[in-house]
Amino acid sequence: LSANSYQLFRSSGTSGMQRSKHIVIDPDLYKQSIFDGMWEFYDLHDYVIWAYTPGYNSNPNSSLVWMLNALIEREDSGLSKFLELDKPLLQNEIDQIKTSEKKLMLFGAAFGLLDLAERSNVDLAKDTIVMETGGMKTFRREMTKQDLHEQLAKDFGLPLEQIHSEYGMTELLSQAYSRGSEWFDCPSWMQVSIRNPENPMQEVEQGEEGLIGVIDLANFYSCSFILTGDKGIMNAENQFQVLGRWNPKNLRGCNFLIDHD
Repeated sequence: LSANSYQLFRSSGTSGMQRSKHIVIDPDLYKQSIFDGMWEFYDLHDYVIWAYTPGYNSNPNSSLVWMLNALIEREDSGLSKFLELDKPLLQNEIDQIKTSEKKLMLFGAAFGLLDLAERSNVDLAKDTIVMETGGMKTFRREMTKQDLHEQLAKDFGLPLEQIHSEYGMTELLSQAYSRGSEWFDCPSWMQVSIRNPENPMQEVEQGEEGLIGVIDLANFYSCSFILTGDKGIMNAENQFQVLGRWNPKNLRGCNFLIDHD
């Protein structure tokens, strides 16, 4: 393969930890999966995209940064952007979005968003969506997702239902979203099941904890069947909840509220 014909993604990882790698033969397929997946849950025409990604900017092969850049480039108001690190939100820029009759969708890693909220003194529109994308390096204590969302809602002055979450990882070209709750929904070509950790060929009973297994048909040129190390449960509506890592000593991925990137 020529270097121009594919995209290499690597997870951020931590020192001494093996990093995940995903070679994407057709980056346009990834872009289509990003856009079409979000369209199933959000009207992208309505949103200006801001991204705050400390801890990821230093990884030139971050699939999350690539995804956010694609979302920013497709938005045509000129207001979408990556935010400067260690800078507060500015009220005049937020007012520009209000004037444009669009809404703000603010993406960010979990603890980066907490720092950003503490640093900023702004009045966000109540229809702003804060989209947390999981854990990052921090000196803070571990938090549950519910505690994190409640803190983000309080610090940003938003209703709790405006705090959403994205579930994705380097190995997947599709993402699931939770919208104001702890339950994630998948786009139509992505399916999650909860597997028996002792025998992953078997699903566990509804409501029982197990390993999250993913079928992602957007992984057309790589592997569409992924058994993660993530602990989860499923409800009767085929929504799933992420409960952490099955083996907390082997932490990886974008969606864990931990002291690792």
